Amino acid sequence: MKKLMIAAILITTLLLTSGCAADKSDKLKVGVKIDVPGFGYQNPETGQVEGFEVDIARELAGRIKGSPDALSITGVNVTTRGAMLDNGALDAVLATFTITEARKKSYHFSDPYYTDYLGILVKKDDGIHSFEALDGKTIGVAQSATTKDKLEELSQKEGISLRFNEYATYPEIKIALVSGRVDAFSVDRSILAGYADDTTMLLDDRFGAQNYGVATALSNEPMTKAVNSAISDMLTDGTIDKLQEKWHLTGGQDNE
Repeated sequence: MKKLMIAAILITTLLLTSGCAADKSDKLKVGVKIDVPGFGYQNPETGQVEGFEVDIARELAGRIKGSPDALSITGVNVTTRGAMLDNGALDAVLATFTITEARKKSYHFSDPYYTDYLGILVKKDDGIHSFEALDGKTIGVAQSATTKDKLEELSQKEGISLRFNEYATYPEIKIALVSGRVDAFSVDRSILAGYADDTTMLLDDRFGAQNYGVATALSNEPMTKAVNSAISDMLTDGTIDKLQEKWHLTGGQDNE
């Protein structure tokens, strides 16, 4: 089943849902992941994109456009989400987008709506049980993500050496792990939980907090203000907490 799910995601590049035939000017155009179970994931049985961030997008559409159905969703990954904000194809991005000082120079971010931690997924039969045991090993990471930099910084502190292979999508990294092209798969723990199976395990190690925010273009101040106001209200009125509970998300603490 896991292989079928991964294959379904790999053949999907851009997905438009929620009445995409209508005039997009009447809709909130949001980019979400389609390969992260629990956050933004294309259900292989229904073909629909579902998850925590998709539900937040619907709430935003309701509060900004007047209806949760006034939403146009586009599937994005770490290499396309920023570019589609830059060219105006999207109004906002909810795609496990970690807030960093460097990224704030390119995009506006809302208050954090979720906090996770980096983790490591390995094969059970490889005998790797700690971060230190990865010395000399190859780690699979996503292109344009913060993971590689953080792991390099940590490896220098621990006095170990790591190699990295970068991939455009998470399913590609999981396939690389299963096939032995990488020794570990690293990204945020809540994301890794969706790719764990009977042959793999999440190490106990947790690294630096990853705060997710809704990204908007620096040039679109009205949208930035509307999104930031809505997210602030959703944090205050408990909507974010309820959606997080709905999708059984715990900030990477015990998702596994």
